[in-house]
Amino acid sequence: MMSQSTTVVLKDNWRFSKEVKEDAFSVDFDASGWEKVSVPHDWAIYGPFDKEWDKQVAAIEQNGEKIPTEKTGRTGALPHIGTGWYRNTFSVPEFKKGKKAVLVFEGAMSEPQVFLNGKKIGEWGYGYSYFYIDITESLKSGSENVLAVKLTNLPFSSRWYPGAGLYRKVSIVVREQESFAQWGTFITTPEMRGNNAVVDIKAEFHGRNVSMVTHIKDADNKIVATQKGAETADGKLHQIISVAQPHLWSPETPYLYKAVIRLFAADGTLKDEQNIKFGIRFIKYEPHKGFSLNGKVTKFKGVCLHHDLGPLGVAVNKAALRRQLTILKDMGCNAIRSSHNMPSFEQLELADEMGFMFLAESFDEWAKPKVKNGYHRFFEQYAEKDIVNLVRATRNHPCIVMWSSGNEVPDQYGAEGLTRAKFLQDVFHREDPTRPVTVGMDQVKQTMASGFGSLLDIPGLNYRVHLYEEAYKAFPQGFILGSETASTVSSRGIYKFPVVQQKEKQYDDLQCSSYDLEACSWSNVPDEDFVLQDDKPWVIGEFVWTGFDYLGEPTPYDEKWPSRSSYFGISDLAGLPKDRFYLYRSRWNTKDKTLHILPHWNWKGREGEITPVFVYTTYDSAELFVNGKSMGVQKKNNSTPQNRYRLMWNDVKYEPGVIKVIAFDSYGKKAAESEVKTAEEPYKIVLEADRRTIDADGEDIAYITVSVVDKNGVTCPLADNEMKFKVSGAADYRAACNGDATSLQVFHKDTMKLFSGKLVVLVKSNKKIGPINIEVSAHNLRTGNLRISAKQI
Repeated sequence: MMSQSTTVVLKDNWRFSKEVKEDAFSVDFDASGWEKVSVPHDWAIYGPFDKEWDKQVAAIEQNGEKIPTEKTGRTGALPHIGTGWYRNTFSVPEFKKGKKAVLVFEGAMSEPQVFLNGKKIGEWGYGYSYFYIDITESLKSGSENVLAVKLTNLPFSSRWYPGAGLYRKVSIVVREQESFAQWGTFITTPEMRGNNAVVDIKAEFHGRNVSMVTHIKDADNKIVATQKGAETADGKLHQIISVAQPHLWSPETPYLYKAVIRLFAADGTLKDEQNIKFGIRFIKYEPHKGFSLNGKVTKFKGVCLHHDLGPLGVAVNKAALRRQLTILKDMGCNAIRSSHNMPSFEQLELADEMGFMFLAESFDEWAKPKVKNGYHRFFEQYAEKDIVNLVRATRNHPCIVMWSSGNEVPDQYGAEGLTRAKFLQDVFHREDPTRPVTVGMDQVKQTMASGFGSLLDIPGLNYRVHLYEEAYKAFPQGFILGSETASTVSSRGIYKFPVVQQKEKQYDDLQCSSYDLEACSWSNVPDEDFVLQDDKPWVIGEFVWTGFDYLGEPTPYDEKWPSRSSYFGISDLAGLPKDRFYLYRSRWNTKDKTLHILPHWNWKGREGEITPVFVYTTYDSAELFVNGKSMGVQKKNNSTPQNRYRLMWNDVKYEPGVIKVIAFDSYGKKAAESEVKTAEEPYKIVLEADRRTIDADGEDIAYITVSVVDKNGVTCPLADNEMKFKVSGAADYRAACNGDATSLQVFHKDTMKLFSGKLVVLVKSNKKIGPINIEVSAHNLRTGNLRISAKQI
């Protein structure tokens, strides 16, 4: 009989509590009164918002602050501080005497202590790290087991919302004694030999007198190569396999192969099997030329992403991640930086499938602190182990093209910092010799003087656009990466006058202007990075801060309540595009045309006042009309960075009606047009789903955009009506989000106000098959109804 490893995901049957005794690990402890939850789970996302949860008095050195001040929304103003307990009673029929088992945690926030059947079996420090524990001696065969996990979130341990709980999957892997090691197989594609790709497989294993057989399958599940037998060297089975005329992986063609790798005992019995998806692709970083993928020079058009998923908190959900990447793909984005944490397995799987290059990051702190209870407490004991687990667990993903060992670490100063940078980089190289390592550096002058930047494989500059030329000359690598760029701030649908470029600008309503000319003291607007990316071949790309708004870090309103989430996003916390989305799209998306007008045209009380009109477009020139009257033709030019990438009519005076733009192609012929109308009073609610069919798996989510239109169907950009949500059928109401960084309405309640005329409702499948009815109502408005469906997987 064939035998192989079995994975049991511990999703259901969990009990959770924040108010328990210290004997909650005991087998006899009665947890029947605890809350029933499924994992992944974030205990803090349900609120309420309160500035007292993790109020920090600090000077944020990364932002150039010298004097400590009160930071009220820095970590999201959600109740993540404290101790939480999880318990699960389960059995594993696959586990028998003579087998082995490991317990795998993909993310536990934070400082997990793990107990099995009343006995402590392990612990970890870093809440972002994947880790596993050998439970062979503690797991009972043929009877129930009790797993208990204690998590502790200290105050002052984060600079953003870290979430709380078992926020990624927990699973048990059962294997034969003769088996592949956990995360011990490494697949690389080092070169082409003629028309054949070389696939190199190294697999760590347990046992003696074993053999390995590998079948490579293409995307149609057809076997395209087979290798029987393997050399054994350094405790690993090693195979070299040739794949003829390979399909190469890239963001444009994210082609995936699958390696079916089998381990056999001496008598021919199958002992273990791995199915590993991988891509055949070739990366190279060259002085003065930059980064190339499959022989083609490629620039990173990337964004940074924190790990929270807005109204879902940090509990990982593949549908939510897929929606994010779908939005980014439409923008023309080709790369993701997981900042400042280790990415989820689900995010990497989607990046492989959908075509995104990935900068996988590890730490926000090394040995020197940024916050009182940050990672520096664990650095000496855990740093190497955390990197080993990061690399081994994820290195087979073709999307990963570089690693980051740190972000703006205070260790950039001093000789100890150089020692730590080299140590960490060496660990990455030992575990994965195929990919380079970077650090996001904000103290660029210091790293030029000390040699810190010179020892890195890739010098990453966070902002500091004025130092790019100097850094390029000072560093020996011959190229610069914009590892974190822009930090422009804006609120979706909010516009401020007069329209001027400025930094650290604050307003009484705690919003930021969507004319995209406001930034922070240390940062800049997008156009300044565009110039460097377009004009300097030695600048290999950028990762914009950030692709989406995230919970916490409400700069420039760190000290103002009730701001509790960021303004940096190209899209807001609900995933709704801000105007800035179209600025990036006009430059990054080379397949589709962009023609976007801002602002909205509802300015009662501003009649006759100057109300500039900007157009973000693929086209180089366009003509603007206000109620049929021409405001002239504007053409992109190099007089300023803004004039190079935006079309701007700065002297338009507001009058209600219609603004229309006609864009011209390179021959001066009309190519496209768009218009914005003044809306009348709100009349009815309109619903639009991102997908009309979802999977009936209990996990899939449809995102329903809710807006209000007038009697003529014109969207009402100022509507702020309170909406009420009702979902029936094969799905349940899960959450809502309006993208307002100052809103204290909790996400899981069935009511929420529109912000700038819109919000998003999340509808989650409930394992039933059939129709899903969504109803959204509000006082004095015609109700919005929508029907979608859930299908069998």
